[in-house]
Order: sequence, then C-alpha cells, then structure tokens
Amino acid sequence: MRGRDPVLTVAEVQAAEQALFDAGLPPFELMQRAGNAAAQWVWRVAAGRSVTVLCGPGNNGGDGYVIATWLHRQGCDVAVVAPMEPATDSAKQARPGYDGAVIPQDETRAADVFVDCLFGSGQNRPLSNELWAMLQDLRGTHATHIAVDLPSGVGSDDARLFHDLSHYDITMALGAWKWAHWAMPAAAVMGRRVLIDIGLNIDDGKAQLIGKPSLQRPSARAHKYTRGLVAVVAGAMPGAAALCARAAQHGGAGYVKLLCDYAPHGLPDSIVVDQRPLEEALRDPRIAAIVIGPGLGREAEAKARLAHVLGLKRDVPTVLDADALHAIGPEFSPKLPSPLVLTPHEGELAALLNAYDCAQPSTEGAPEKLLKAQAIARATQATVVAKGADTFIAQEGRGTAIAPPAPSWLSVAGTGDVLAGLIASRLATGTPLGQAAREAVWLHGEAARLSGPVFSADGLVAALQDAYAACL
Repeated sequence: MRGRDPVLTVAEVQAAEQALFDAGLPPFELMQRAGNAAAQWVWRVAAGRSVTVLCGPGNNGGDGYVIATWLHRQGCDVAVVAPMEPATDSAKQARPGYDGAVIPQDETRAADVFVDCLFGSGQNRPLSNELWAMLQDLRGTHATHIAVDLPSGVGSDDARLFHDLSHYDITMALGAWKWAHWAMPAAAVMGRRVLIDIGLNIDDGKAQLIGKPSLQRPSARAHKYTRGLVAVVAGAMPGAAALCARAAQHGGAGYVKLLCDYAPHGLPDSIVVDQRPLEEALRDPRIAAIVIGPGLGREAEAKARLAHVLGLKRDVPTVLDADALHAIGPEFSPKLPSPLVLTPHEGELAALLNAYDCAQPSTEGAPEKLLKAQAIARATQATVVAKGADTFIAQEGRGTAIAPPAPSWLSVAGTGDVLAGLIASRLATGTPLGQAAREAVWLHGEAARLSGPVFSADGLVAALQDAYAACL
C-alpha cells in the first residue's frame, strides 16, 4: 500500500498530542497550528462569502476562535456565535485574539458558510435540546456547512449519531483520522473529508485506512502456475461461483478453475471447468488458493463439499464466503485451514457470532461492526473482511483496516461474489492474507467507481481490469 493513513481513537490522539507537549510544544501553539491550517481551507471554500463560526467551550471551540481570528485578519466577513464561555486553558487563550463580530445566541445569523466548532472528537453524549436547536437553526440559514474535526452530535470512537444529522459539505480531521470519519453511520454525514496535518507523530501498528495498493506486473519468466491457480468450488447455484471465478481472473492470478459437476451456461472459455469428484480435483498440488461459498447452497451436499475443502491435508489459503459462512461453526474449528479469510456481511457476521457463542460486543470505544469482526477473528484465527456500507478487515494481533466508502451502487446481488474471487486471486499470487484482503477491497471499490451508476455485478467485473491497471 502506498503511504500510511492511521485511524485513531480519541485516547490515541490525546496521547500523540501529549507527546508533543512533553517535548516542549505549548498546547496553545498546537491549537494555533490546527486552527490556522483549518482557516485556510475555510477561506478557500468561502471564496469571499460570509462565514459564521459556532464555538463551544472546549478545545474545538478554541480552534474556532483561531479560525475566526485568521479569517478576520484576512478581511473576511466573519462572525462568532458562542453559547458558552471557553472552559479549557487553550480555548481561554484563543478567545482574546478574536476581536470581530460576536452574535448573541438568541439572534439569527444568516450568512453563507457555517463552521461547526461546537464539540469535536471528545463528545460522547447527545447535545442539549437548546444546543441542538441552535445547531439546526444555523445550518438552516447557511448554504455551506463545514465541520472542524467532527460534526457536533457524533461519537468519535464508536461512530454513533446522537442526533438525526444531515450531510455536511466538508469535514476537516485535525491531526489524524478518527473512526467516525469512515465508519457507519457517522461516515454518511461527513461529506468531503480533509486531513489537516498538525505534526502528530503516530506510532506504527495503529489501525489503517485502506489506500491504493502498489501492484506488480508479472515477471518476464512468469507462466500461469507461477502466477497462481485459483480453485473456485461451485455448488447448487453455479452461476454465483462462475461470477466469482470471472472476478478471480482479474485479480492477478494466472489460472482459474471452476470445480463443478457441469459447465454453467455462458461461462467464458478461459475458465476451465473441472468436473471430477471434488475430493479428487482438490488434490491438485498446483492449487494456490481456494474460494468456496458463492452459490454453494445449504443442503447436505453443500456441507459435504465444504468438508472436502476443510479436510485438505495441506494448508491452502482459503476464502469462505456466503453459504460457507453459515455452515462453519465450532465443530469445524479444528479443521479450519490456518491461511483463512472470512467475508461476512452484517447478517453473516451475526450468524458467526451466534455459531461461535461470542458475547455481543459492547458498543463502547469502537464501531460495533469492528468489534464483531474482531471477536470472530479471535474465535477462528482467520482474517475477517466484514463487508458492507463500511468494510473492516480484522486480524487477531495484526491490526485493523477500514476501507473508504465505496459507491452505494455496490448494493446489488453478486458484488460480494466478486470480492471473494478478488481476495482468492490476490492470495494465489502469494500475497499475505491481510495485504491480499486490503488490495482486493480497494480494487473492488475502485471498480465500482469506474463502473458509474446503475451497474450489475457483471459490469463490476468488466471494470476490474482498469482498476488493476491504475495500481501498476
């Protein structure tokens, strides 16, 4: 992956800030650094229009005073609304620097750009009725809405929405991304996200935002087996497995086989159908990755086919998707291959939690979906790709990743089969589990962006080649 893009909790951000203070940086200087950088963004967005800054009592409000001060000195038509006096030391230092207009909280301010600095990432409860009403009034009288660090009314760590918030145009993250910037439901209201660098030193090992991967061309001496053979195990509905196999062809692997009793109608000639008994077909030592689940079904025959895959005498990187996720449970745990990827959506995630008798995770401190994925990763020792409107990748002891939101057009049948095929293809090339999952998730989202609106899973497969080419 190109570069590092950490995602931090509130406590991790505070620790990074404290490290700067311990090294001699005055806290107010850090506030000025953040506020001045954010103000330049507001200045460009406003482009000569009037601005209103809502300042709360904490450090987020202090950032607001710094922003308003910078804008006022540039000659911007700016006014501050401050329902409460500054309460932190840095905010108290910031307030006297602003000598522009201050609007009483009971007066209506109609301007062009609204900057929300009421509460930032430290908020962990709903706003009072009075503050919520004020926030709504200000949003209603301004055309453009900007949130500094986070919109007020959002839980930073668990990504909760404490109110029925509507969409902001821009959210400026100060210092580092927080979970709420990318995890649902909060991510849906962020608008364009901008990361403001304030000089924090972030340790390795934190959670990461999935970025564009750096993929390699095959070597001059490559052939289909050195690039990796993917075996896609079909079941009762082979069309889904065929879609998965087609996707695997565009993920870097050199050879894709469909292990199926018969050749599905319309299958490309480039996909080889192996109609031998499954147990025999799986003995091929050249198989570099297996994917099972798309269209597998839930009858006895489906469980028998899964048992053949899990009963292999050698560890082959394996992706379990769709129906396969409903078939596994603690009785299969001793047989689960060690290089294993699970790809549950919300319903399958709940089924896995129930099957492995995992306690329902507390919703405190992290997005609920992430906590569920981590619980399943611990129970199965697998890499878990918890997919959906937000997608998390959890690995026990190896960190966590979250994908930027992909286009909502992905919400059609078959796109999960495409993702499973992509992951298996990356695994077949020899890419480690977590990295393979991250690369596949990025390619999946990029193909959706390239596909445009109203696409099908077939259209998504067609866009994979261009998505891959963008990473070379």
